[in-house]
Amino acid sequence: MGKPVVAATGIHKHFGALHVLKGVDLLVHERELVFVIGPSGSGKSTLLRCLNRLEEPSSGSIVVDGIDMLDRRTDINHARTRIGMVFQSFNLYPHMTALGNVTLALRRVGGKSKAEAEALGHAALARVGLADRALHHPAQLSGGQQQRVAIARAIALEPLVMLFDEPTSALDPELVGSVLGVMRELRESGMTMVVVSHEMGFARAAADRVVFMDHGLIVEQGTPAAIFETPQEARTQAFIGQIQRH
Repeated sequence: MGKPVVAATGIHKHFGALHVLKGVDLLVHERELVFVIGPSGSGKSTLLRCLNRLEEPSSGSIVVDGIDMLDRRTDINHARTRIGMVFQSFNLYPHMTALGNVTLALRRVGGKSKAEAEALGHAALARVGLADRALHHPAQLSGGQQQRVAIARAIALEPLVMLFDEPTSALDPELVGSVLGVMRELRESGMTMVVVSHEMGFARAAADRVVFMDHGLIVEQGTPAAIFETPQEARTQAFIGQIQRH
């Protein structure tokens, strides 16, 4: 195991009276792919959003690459360049080309010149198999292509860790494979990744560790074989049994 890239300790999150995260501890090591599974409402996406402070944890600590994400002195926009995020919805600007979407943060946050940003943007689009779509607008692209542009936008900043929040759930089934293919390539290149997804086949094949969450807590974690074939906890067993019946 490499050194921990992400260290989240004692994370609680309240939305009013709703206690969504109840003291979650999560370590993610360099080059590790951690897959987070669990029923809807278990706190998976909230945990991801706390890691890069899209949601403010109510208490706890989060350190990413040695940066205290909850310290008021931390430049959060700069810190977020180390922790890329891909969402369920692609969040692309419709009036900008694929290249324009990818280069925007490179110029605004990364401080790159137009020429530098465009060179990095073209390279990122090539990496997700969209070199020939750089000048297309989102409306001219399929859902799978739009999601791959969103991944290119995140990896262009050369983050240390990538967070994926249900990256395929808004896609038609025949487009899912192209996005998982890009994620597999990132995995093989050594990217540290935390993935929340229902793609259990991908979890079995690609994850180093599977984390099962329920009711705002990590109930059990282990290798894909341990979690999918010999889960120890009753709640994990019930969840795995349910998804295997579908």
